[in-house]
Amino acid sequence: MSKPSNKKQSVDNTEVKPADDAQPAPTPSHGRSQFKVRTPEEKKQAHKEGIIKTAVAAIIGIVAGIIAYTQLGEGIPTETGYEWYVILMFIVGISFYVMKFSFPIFKIKPKEFGFKDWFYVEFIVIDFCLLTWTLLLN
Repeated sequence: MSKPSNKKQSVDNTEVKPADDAQPAPTPSHGRSQFKVRTPEEKKQAHKEGIIKTAVAAIIGIVAGIIAYTQLGEGIPTETGYEWYVILMFIVGISFYVMKFSFPIFKIKPKEFGFKDWFYVEFIVIDFCLLTWTLLLN
């Protein structure tokens, strides 16, 4: 005969919850940020700001294309003293500061811009500048 143990046996405390109280298990985010669900008003405001950002960048690009045509003509390095890519870098630099100071007029906060936002608006400026310059050359 074996001697009875004086140790208390552990009691299994796992309870089964009914299905209506069940909640999904939390999933780890693995370093990804959780996004807040935006209200329809916030979506409308973000859409409005996106249109304004695009329109301002397009207008600045058109003006830059007209100035490039009037001041540089065809942009031949022997006539202007600059290569075409240097001219575009000047346009990018100047348009950055023009947008940085003109966006607050339209109630857009440039301090909240990330790299992707600035890349987007500068691409629009360069695109419209080259398009306008090309159309004026023809």
